[in-house]
Amino acid sequence: MGTVGRGPTSTPRELTRVGDRLSFVYLERCTVHRDNNAITATDADGVTHIPSATIGTLLLGPRTRVTHQAMAVLGECGAGVTWVGEHGVRFYAGGRALTRSSALLEAQATAWANRRTRLDVARAMYSLRFPGDDAAGRTRQELLSMEGRRLKECYRRESARTAVPWVRREYHRDDFSAGDPSNQGVTAAAQCMYGIAHSVVCAIGCSPGLGFVHSGHERSFVLDIADLYKTDVAIPAAFDAAAEGPEDIATRTHRALRDRINATGLPGRCVQDIKNLLGYAGSRESPGGDPDHVTLHSDGDTHVESGRNYAPDEPIW
Repeated sequence: MGTVGRGPTSTPRELTRVGDRLSFVYLERCTVHRDNNAITATDADGVTHIPSATIGTLLLGPRTRVTHQAMAVLGECGAGVTWVGEHGVRFYAGGRALTRSSALLEAQATAWANRRTRLDVARAMYSLRFPGDDAAGRTRQELLSMEGRRLKECYRRESARTAVPWVRREYHRDDFSAGDPSNQGVTAAAQCMYGIAHSVVCAIGCSPGLGFVHSGHERSFVLDIADLYKTDVAIPAAFDAAAEGPEDIATRTHRALRDRINATGLPGRCVQDIKNLLGYAGSRESPGGDPDHVTLHSDGDTHVESGRNYAPDEPIW
């Protein structure tokens, strides 16, 4: 193992865009460490080097150990890190935003803080998910009914396409194997999509907790974003995996999902959809081109430079 190198923190322009990264990398039964600006996975077969800046989300499975230095480089490059239990039924994530700017977060908070605009964004999310349904003027209850009907149609359609039996959606929080193969696949796909959505949300500087459809949870906005792609990415991948047989359904679902994510360019699509939903037209750079540009609020919604003392000049006696 080489000596850990530590250089200056990369600027947003130097980092790989989240839309150009690998959707996720899954590791288990290994030790994750750092070698210069790469992470290494050491197991019984040897050492594997993985460029940290190319990772969207790192999934750490059972019997995985990760060092402080590995987490430091993953945080610096804005990679999401998710600890998952067997079959991916537990979730935890973190990472520093790639943008260094609060512009998207402020746009999200502004839209969320007003009841009317919050509903407008929720309607836009439903229109994005179900283009055939008109969400304009719909109440929240009507939106929920629309979603339930379209999800049932999606399950029936995928069941017919793959010849996989489907009765109803069942999620067993503490017993993954209690569900039938199709339900296991849907659960595995959903957990993985939450990890990817969390990685993108954090990478572009949004708040995971300020949701427009979901509410009251620390990952409400993550759930909002993951659901945008449930019917055209997650559920079809789950049924494709279930059609191959009941054995090792979680692993095959992850592989099918990864193929579908790569084919659809999902991370980049996800970033653009969030910007469109929040009405944000800015670039990835902060004002002035400085990745750590910080200002202070003053009167009249003006901003002044930080790092200065604004007390009036007074004589010292």
